Amino acid sequence: MRLLALAAGLPAIVAALVLLWIADYTPKVQWTITVLILAIWWACASAIRERVASPLRTLANLLEAMREGDYSIRGRGTGAYEGEDALADVMHQVNAMSATLRAQRLGALEATTLLRKVMEEIDVAVFAFDGEQRLRLVNRAGERLLKQPAERILTSSAENLGLAEFLEGEPARTVQRTFPTGAGRWAMTRSMFREGGLPHQLLVVSDLTRALREEELKAWQRLVRVLGHELNNSLAPIKSIAGSLEALIARDPLPDDWRDDARRGLSIIAARSEGLSRFLGAYALLAKLPPPRPAPLEVGMWIRQSARLEQRLTARVLPGPEMTIQGDRDQLEQVIINLLRNAVDASLETGGAVAVSWKRHGARLEVSVEDEGPGLANTANLFVPFFTTKPGGSGIGLVLSRQIAEAHGGSLELRNREDGRGCEARLVLPA
Repeated sequence: MRLLALAAGLPAIVAALVLLWIADYTPKVQWTITVLILAIWWACASAIRERVASPLRTLANLLEAMREGDYSIRGRGTGAYEGEDALADVMHQVNAMSATLRAQRLGALEATTLLRKVMEEIDVAVFAFDGEQRLRLVNRAGERLLKQPAERILTSSAENLGLAEFLEGEPARTVQRTFPTGAGRWAMTRSMFREGGLPHQLLVVSDLTRALREEELKAWQRLVRVLGHELNNSLAPIKSIAGSLEALIARDPLPDDWRDDARRGLSIIAARSEGLSRFLGAYALLAKLPPPRPAPLEVGMWIRQSARLEQRLTARVLPGPEMTIQGDRDQLEQVIINLLRNAVDASLETGGAVAVSWKRHGARLEVSVEDEGPGLANTANLFVPFFTTKPGGSGIGLVLSRQIAEAHGGSLELRNREDGRGCEARLVLPA
């Protein structure tokens, strides 16, 4: 920089010295002025160099500190760098960038600290493996699962940890497995991520045993409540009537109409016994639903033939695309029959109509059964076994239909229509 400044002033200095030495001056004056000119020339070149080099050195130091991760250093914006020159603008922008990077780094550190805290506290084992299937990260739940501290198992291979089989195959599955903490059912979820540009695998292992036991206990409690309610509804009148008949027979002399009373009592006992038998038969059907036997099923024919089985009210079958799916015809016919029966029951209350339609939605088949009944007042108990609001209903039709739909890899939902004119049952199946 100093050489460039000297070179810039060289022509003027040479011209001045030539004019000085060819003029009629004494040698003393010539040498004095020459030294003065050269000194000023050198001083100006040094000042220019310092004005440019000093902020560049400061800028280099700032960039070096930022490269090392120190964002607390700032360049001064006063003195030599103050004004409208470009170096002042550069210094200002570097300071602003340093402040932004410092804020981002603090945010990243806080987020990392929070993530580490969450990983330490969650009761789900988390493992991270590199491309060579060596362990790079494990949380406390993972340490408890393997009963080994992180310091001992880090960099160990998945094979040595007994986790290699979960790094292959399906990315999400439920397995029965024995770990050092004990045996149980575990949910395994695997995903990919990159660190430093290299692929890694994240394995999440969660214990399902406790949750399944809690759900099993709740299911048993619900079952006992339902069975107890139904048994009490049948056994209480049977017990009461049996007691009345026993008291009747014990009377001496017997009343003249004792035979009629006995027949009525025995008729009620028979009716309640038959109702209890139907209930237990319905429960057996719900509990022992066989797995579906898929076969090619032409959708239009299946829906039209199922709709013709409902004789109380003719359901309007809307045209749909001709398509074939894989399904158990008998089970899927039972679903449509159950949905149509419910729709007709609702429409008969209001004098409305029933319509059935189907369409393809991507890789799914959607079958819709719409009625013009009063709609659904409460959807919370629709799929609760043996819950029904219809006199004489079994309360298993919708539950059985949903089980069949889910066994085929689909779903079943009921909801009120958007126009407020009844209810819509939507059956979704793989196409």
